[in-house]
Amino acid sequence: MIVTNVNTSLSKSKAFLEICRDAAKCRICSDLADKTAVLSELNGNLNPKVMFIGEAPGRVGADRTRRPFYGDKSGDNLQALLDSIGLSRDEIFITSAVLCSPRSATDANRKPTRTEIKNCTTYLRRTLDVIDPPIVATLGSVALESIKTIEPHALSLKENAGHVSNWHGRKLIPLYHPSPQVVAAQRGMGIQFEHFQVLGNLLRMNLHGS
Repeated sequence: MIVTNVNTSLSKSKAFLEICRDAAKCRICSDLADKTAVLSELNGNLNPKVMFIGEAPGRVGADRTRRPFYGDKSGDNLQALLDSIGLSRDEIFITSAVLCSPRSATDANRKPTRTEIKNCTTYLRRTLDVIDPPIVATLGSVALESIKTIEPHALSLKENAGHVSNWHGRKLIPLYHPSPQVVAAQRGMGIQFEHFQVLGNLLRMNLHGS
């Protein structure tokens, strides 16, 4: 049994590295051709308790540090949310709907286009298949919308944020994006802490096999 587990782990690692190499070579999106996909062992545990899906790497954060949600205020906010339920970054995997950092004409962060999201679907699908997490948590409306390309759903952030649903053979919980702009629009982090408590309860249920 130990040998089987080791072989399974090595097979998963090999499959994931292949996705990383393919993503690093990708130049499909013309506006992102000069960027490099943020996908490597720095994205997290390949056998995570939760797989988080964000929007796209930020200029100051993930695109600079090569670690999703790290090095900027969004990363700080996510860390506070993880800490609130005792969830370590060593126990999670984080990726994005679009793996490269979309920029405006002034080099500011911008939302990825529908075409960019569609172009990156292959990598998101392959990553999900390889990681095979028991729980998926989307961060923001772009991420929630992007997973429809893998398996359709009728969920919206407005109606379903902080609620657990069944999706693609696993549990899905849509969450707000932890960016300063979203936090300010919600008048603070309170609602996000509440939603993360729902995630924490789900993790405890999984732990006890409920």
